Amino acid sequence: MARSQKQKAESRQAIVRSAAKLFRERGIDGVTVAEIMEGAGLTHGGFPRHFSSKDELVKEALADVFEANARAPLLPANDLQTLAKAYLSTSHRNTPGSGCVFAALGTEMARSSEPTRRMLTQAIADQIEDFTQKAGNDDPEGKRIEAIGTWATMIGAMLLSRIVDQPELAEDILKSARLHIQRCNAGSKR
Repeated sequence: MARSQKQKAESRQAIVRSAAKLFRERGIDGVTVAEIMEGAGLTHGGFPRHFSSKDELVKEALADVFEANARAPLLPANDLQTLAKAYLSTSHRNTPGSGCVFAALGTEMARSSEPTRRMLTQAIADQIEDFTQKAGNDDPEGKRIEAIGTWATMIGAMLLSRIVDQPELAEDILKSARLHIQRCNAGSKR
């Protein structure tokens, strides 16, 4: 019995990880349950033993990404400048399946169920708090403004750079956002 429960937990985790990757790569609506199960190495028929709906899986997959990032940050950095440089990189842009869920799924997440949006709201608040601690501004209000403004710029630039079909323009968007953040944050230290 214990082995069966362990296998079920391992299968559930494989489904969650498969979903998190595929959702970020192709969008929530762009991935079927069958594809998620295949990515987990399981059959489509096993899905109901683990989740009551795709929406339940979406919420759990996003929560898993946030928990994993809290344990081992995707882009570790002690300050916003270092974080922005890593975030606004070509490699991050080209690997949405392992990157920022907000840049990959922002518009879809805005239309999520209320329970999922509540969880996302908490994740956003937590991320703002973390970024506020990394901000270089000396003023507490200024630190929060710097944190939110930097993060919003990063997400927007990442999203735009993924939309365009011109590689030079995509790179210019990332570079310009990095320079903008650098200039704004350098001027905010008082």
